[in-house]
Amino acid sequence: MSSKTPVVTVAVDAMGGDFGPEVTVPAAIAFLTKPHNSSHRIVLVGLVDMIEPIVQAKGGAALMNAGRLSIHAASEVVAMDESPALALKRKKDSSMRVAINLVKEGSAQAAVSAGNTGALMATARFVLKTIKGIDRPAIISTLPCLDPSKTVHMLDLGANVDSTPEMLVQFAVMGSVLTHYVDKKESPRVALLNVGAEEIKGSEKVKRASQLLSASSLNYVGYVEADEILFSKVDVIVCDGFEGNVALKASEGTAKMILSVLKEEFKSSLYSKLAGAVALPVFKSVQSRLDPRSHNGASLIGLNGIVVKSHGGTDVVGFEFAIQEARQQASRDVIGHISTEIGKVFTS
Repeated sequence: MSSKTPVVTVAVDAMGGDFGPEVTVPAAIAFLTKPHNSSHRIVLVGLVDMIEPIVQAKGGAALMNAGRLSIHAASEVVAMDESPALALKRKKDSSMRVAINLVKEGSAQAAVSAGNTGALMATARFVLKTIKGIDRPAIISTLPCLDPSKTVHMLDLGANVDSTPEMLVQFAVMGSVLTHYVDKKESPRVALLNVGAEEIKGSEKVKRASQLLSASSLNYVGYVEADEILFSKVDVIVCDGFEGNVALKASEGTAKMILSVLKEEFKSSLYSKLAGAVALPVFKSVQSRLDPRSHNGASLIGLNGIVVKSHGGTDVVGFEFAIQEARQQASRDVIGHISTEIGKVFTS
């Protein structure tokens, strides 16, 4: 690793998700053993009696001895179906809360959790507060594209269902900054999700946001429709949380359907040796492109600290991708760049 790359410590909510330490601990160890992560550190937050045996069983002792992996005790766990308000009020020593506290204190530069999304957002916003100039944080994630070498960032994916035009502009700034510094894209193309490409279409909110973005310093390219999301025509797609969540779930459902159909076709082709030889590489290629694990890790962007939400039902591979996303954002100072850019987004 280059000496110029800052060392990043990631606080992992080891208890979060459907599988807790059985997934989070092996993923943390796998992350740290990758050569390009050789200088980074992870703090596993949660119930020590549950975490420690898995660390030993998965070969994490050497990492512990080297000081690259550590355990930070937390006495409580937020359930996946728990009320966000009650979790925030009553579980101040939850693994989720303690992990975010470590970011607040500066002991970690990012936190990752596969736990209750509502509780994570409420806790993160309460502890870290929003960046000056940002009204509310948003959920942003990468989506796969037809071209496997490209991705598109989309936000908001469900945090805000009543966004104002000004908030949509803030989302655009945050998405543009993240894409520029993490994906290293110069002048990312930003678009608003709309019911049509023509300027006369859409709600008054979207039309007003379009006017504001047109007057900004961002590389705003206009509207994009839902059927164009995965074709890499733009780099950042901005929308209200309601529309974004619906579009995301529809895309995920379509991907599952495609994989199911291909799987059935592949099984049928096994009756023909020649057809099977052709179908196998095609199936594996499509499966790789649409594998949700490789895009796991949605960021709660707009906070004074990096918090990444992993899918609750992901496996070790998927959770490792979420840790990697947190590490990239921290090492490239996404929070600092958003703070700078939000103040100068509009031209004179």
